[in-house]
This record gives sequence, structure tokens and C-alpha cells, in this order.
Amino acid sequence: MQPTFQVKGRQTIRSDCLKKYEDMKKELQTELQNLDTHVCLTSDIWTSSQTIGYMVVTAHYLKKKIIWFKELECPHSGYAISDELVLCMTDWGIRDKLFTLTLDNASNNTSACELLINNHKNELLFEGEHLHVRCSVHILNILVQDVMKLIHSAIEKIRELLKHIDSSVSRLQAFNSIATGMGLKPKAGIYLDIPTRWNSTFKMLREALKYKAALNSYAHRSHEVSPSEEEWAKAEAVCEFLKAFEELTLLVSAHRTPTAHRFLPLVLCIRHALKDQAWQSTDLLKKMALGMHSKFEKYWDPSEDNPYNESNPQRKKKEIAFNIALVIATFLDPRRKLSYLKFFYKKVWNDANKVDILVKHALEWIRKYFSAYEERCESCVVMTPVANEVSSKSESPCLGKRKLEEEFAEYMTQEQFDQSHKSEIDTYLEENIEKGSDDWDILAWWKCKSEKYPVLSTMARDFLAIPLSTVSSESAFSCGGRILGDHRNSLSPQMLEALICAKDWLFISKDLDVEVPMLHAVWCNLVLEEESAGWGRGVGRSRSTEPRTAARKATAQRATTQQATALGKPNPGAVHARDGGIDGGADPCMVQDTIVDGVVELAKDGAEDGRNHPTN
Repeated sequence: MQPTFQVKGRQTIRSDCLKKYEDMKKELQTELQNLDTHVCLTSDIWTSSQTIGYMVVTAHYLKKKIIWFKELECPHSGYAISDELVLCMTDWGIRDKLFTLTLDNASNNTSACELLINNHKNELLFEGEHLHVRCSVHILNILVQDVMKLIHSAIEKIRELLKHIDSSVSRLQAFNSIATGMGLKPKAGIYLDIPTRWNSTFKMLREALKYKAALNSYAHRSHEVSPSEEEWAKAEAVCEFLKAFEELTLLVSAHRTPTAHRFLPLVLCIRHALKDQAWQSTDLLKKMALGMHSKFEKYWDPSEDNPYNESNPQRKKKEIAFNIALVIATFLDPRRKLSYLKFFYKKVWNDANKVDILVKHALEWIRKYFSAYEERCESCVVMTPVANEVSSKSESPCLGKRKLEEEFAEYMTQEQFDQSHKSEIDTYLEENIEKGSDDWDILAWWKCKSEKYPVLSTMARDFLAIPLSTVSSESAFSCGGRILGDHRNSLSPQMLEALICAKDWLFISKDLDVEVPMLHAVWCNLVLEEESAGWGRGVGRSRSTEPRTAARKATAQRATTQQATALGKPNPGAVHARDGGIDGGADPCMVQDTIVDGVVELAKDGAEDGRNHPTN
């Protein structure tokens, strides 16, 4: 152990965590309030194992920050969601900076957006005309769920067979024995799906198809029901078809790279796949395409997104209207520009007049947004005063001429400035389209062109920050589930928010390599102190802590080594790096999870100790 290290108590760690959270929150509040751009938000709701609803809000502004994780009382109506969003934006001081709001495609979310627009339109750009962005991943899930219903019987049989194998170690060993005999790799565990998530069902089917022969053999030996050959064939056909949709889901789920400019290509790709007759070789595939296309028409078919189209009066305008902000984001992709909009609508309509109308409509909105952003940019421009003022006593014709020349030069400078701004869109369109692959860095391009296109580059910062999915917000719930599980239910809402938000902020902290090891060392040594003192052995906890204590001693020693290294102190007897400890180059995410888990364990211990060691 590091002799200079001073162990801290449980309450000290709790207060330190809350203080760190509050300090980081103040810094982030200042950063958000001083932004010269807008902020896009994503939000989602999660119900814990204690049936308590929580709402998360994530801010996107070319960065991603979780800024809200609060308990949301039932009912989760549009009014409740709207009020909570306003409360969040007020607390962070960004009510006048909201640009778009990405939510799942649920009726309460739609109502929440409508309430925000009606009650706060004066604070929104263009009165919130393009505020609501529907989660693309959620709509993809709706499309594919209908396909899954066509092979429901096969999925149920595969799922139940896998559950049977995974229910005991002996059954898994028996299955692995069969798989090994067939030249397949043994499985450490069986992947089971979440029925409401099509991509998890897809992964389960894909894994099952790899072990089809082994599963059939195991089912035969164990007298379990297995899918028929016809059902296996259906599952294989569905997996082959859904492979492309999995790739699209991963593409639009990215939250550390821009996704908004990929929306139109995504829609066109799906539309082409559903209309292409080449792959629809069986009745099953035809049913799949037909079922998905009916849902696709409801949400994404551009041919229905036309004010002159009344072919389907049952469909609501608010469900099918393309958010023009996503169209503008595609325009701001230097590899596509206006040419892709023309190409897109031509592929959909194949009617020159309709294509011209839709492209003209998009261009009108581009110029509207450009004018709004141009006013913002011009308000920040400070004109340089004339260097040499002419004395009031100088009234000779010569000096008067010089003054006129200076005024003319200033006038020409201002005129050139205005002209360059007026023609910025035209200049952008006149330039050749850039070439680049899917991983091409669009943000780096706009950063390099910011001087040439000051207004468009400012627009790009906002429009390219629009998230196509709520995945970034949903990911907070995976952390929330680990922190507030069945055996961890004593945390206060304040502490829960502090842990989840601070973990998200620490991940990209500049001082992560110092702060995280130090916090980890504090936690490890505190656990040793508590276990040596016999703390935390309340109801439901094992009294045999020797194995855990030995393991934690080793972890604490490694953590102390890292702490001393970060502080530049000597470390006699330190464990060598790359021995599996934190000082061996561990993943920062894993380190933070360990810290959060440790702090939560301490909070849990305090709740169990009751009167002697309260957590709140």
C-alpha cells in the first residue's frame, strides 16, 4: 500500500462525488450557455425494476452530453414529458438554443412536441417548424417487427430450445460436446433475444443458424421440440434479408459521428429494397416486402409527402411529413449537395414537374435558414474604424478628396462583404462535389472551409448535430440498470443522476487518466477499511468476505500504484503494468463502471447499516 495515501470515509466519498458532479455541471452549463450554435436534444423514458420511471435528456452540439436523469411520475403523458423538458432546458439555460428534439415514435412524444411548439414557439427557430425528429431506429424496428411475425413459430421454437440449453451448466456442456464433435466452437453462453428488439432477435437467429445441426441433434437426444426444415429455411431467408437492415441500423445509431446527412440515402435504400422484385423469389419474401412497405408508406415514403397528394387520406400529415431539417443536412454534405436532392426525388417520383416543385421547396427553406443564420453572423461582425480621422480643421479640397477615397474604400469593403455572403450558397453549389467514402470526415471539411463559408459552416454545425436516433439516451439506461438493479435500490434520485451524468462527462474529460485512477484508488482502499472493520454485513450479505477482500487488496494496490504515478510519487513494491489492473492500460469505460459500481456498493452498504451509516 502507498504509505502517503489517506483513506476516506463513506460519507466523504459520497459528498466528494456530489461535489464533483456539481462542479462539472457548472462548467458544462457555462459551456452550453456560451455556445454560438443551437443544441439538439434526445430523450427517452425508462422504468426500473422498482417500477419507477426515469427520463433522460442528452444534448448534442457536435458533442454528446447527458444533462438530465430524473424520476418521472406517472402518467407519462405528453404534458408530463413537455413540462420535464422545459424544466431541463430552464435549469441549463438553453431554452432559446433548442434546435431539434429526437424522440421515439410514440403518441405521447408527439403530443409533447406539439405542446412545446404551441407554448414556446417564440423561443424556437422558425417557431419550431422542424423541431420534431422521429427516431429512425424506432421506425426501423416497427418495419421489421411485422416481418418477424411471419416466422413467429420458428422464432418461438428456437428461443425455447436455446432457453432449455442455457438453463443449466450440464445442458450447456452436453450441447458443447455435440457442437465440438461437429467441428463447431463450444459456446461459453447462449445468446437470448429481447423480443421487442428485432436486432437482438436477428442476432439470436443468426447464431442459431450457425449451430443448426448441433441444435437439431441436441433436441433429438433430449426429446425437445426443434424447428422443422421449412421453419429453418424461413429463418435463414429472413436473416439474409434483414442483414442489410442491421447495417442501416448501426449506421444511423452512431452518436459520436454525424448521422443527419445520411437520412435521405437511408430512406432511398430501404425503398429500393422493398420495391426490388429481383430478390422476392418466394411467397414468404413477397409477404415480407408487402408488410414492410405498408409501414414504410406510413412513415417514410416521400411520394406521400406532398401537399398535392390525396391518394391516402387516412394517413396523418404529422406522421408522414419529412423533416426539412434532415433534407438540408443532406444538402450540407459536400459529396451530395443539391444534386442528391434532385436525384432522390427523381428516383421517387420520376416526374419532372413534381421533382422541380419539391427541390424548389427545399431550396426555399435552405435560403430561409441561410438568411436567419446570416443575420446572426452579421450581428457578431465588428467593423474596423477608419484608421486616420480627418481633423475638423482640415477643410481643404485635397483633404476632402482623401476623405472621400477612404469612405469609398470602406464602402467597397462592406459591399464585397455583403456580396460574398449573398453568393455563398451559389459558390458552394458551383464547386465540384467532393469524393469520399462512408467514413469521410464531413466535420473536418466544414472546419477547413469555415472562412470561405462562414454562414454555411455555422449552419452545418447545427444541422449535422441532429441525431437520427435516441440511442445515445437509451444507452444511459443500460448504465442505470447496472446501478439501480434488484439488489441496488436504495440510491436517492440525486445520487443516481450524479453517478450517471458524471460518468458520461468523465469519459471525455481531459484529466481522465488522472481523475479516474485516483477515484478508483479511494474506493478500493475504502472497501478494505470497511471490510476490516466488519462494516456492510447486514441482511442478505455473506459473512465470508475473505476471497473478495484478497482480490480487492490486489486491486487496491494496483490502483494506488496508478494514483502515485499520476501524482509523480515513488511506488515501492508496485505491481507491474499490464498485469490486468487499472495501471495496465485498462479501458476507461471499464474503469468508470468499476468506480460507479464501487460507489453504489458503498451506498448500498450504508442503506443496510441503517441508523449507523445512513446514505442520505
